Amino acid sequence: MSNLWLDKVSWTTDGLVPVIAQEFGTNKVLMFAWMNREALRLTAETRQAVYWSRSRNRLWHKGEESGHVQKVHDIRLDCDEDVVLILVEQVGGIACHTGRHNCFFQKLEHNDWIVDQPVVKNPEDIYHHE
Repeated sequence: MSNLWLDKVSWTTDGLVPVIAQEFGTNKVLMFAWMNREALRLTAETRQAVYWSRSRNRLWHKGEESGHVQKVHDIRLDCDEDVVLILVEQVGGIACHTGRHNCFFQKLEHNDWIVDQPVVKNPEDIYHHE
């Protein structure tokens, strides 16, 4: 299978592309992350979201610890070819490491950030760090 399609993406100087994960069906934005060539190739190949973790400096298969994988329905590239949008089914209904449905749970109101979404599941019950 040819990987020439990856050459169309305008990668940053450090070899990354910003990625928005949007929930298939509701169109709710779940999260923002980064992918490198390998992550995008694996995402397309496996139809499960694989990102590049800048903090861990390695590939990160979404849900590898939590089980909350993202099943990919569609992969799209924007008009400038420098942002990827993936439409995903969020397994378990939790996309955020805080245990919330999505990562955008803080809303600006009266010059203050208000948390307007509940924790669906306690992160300590999701991630078992030793």
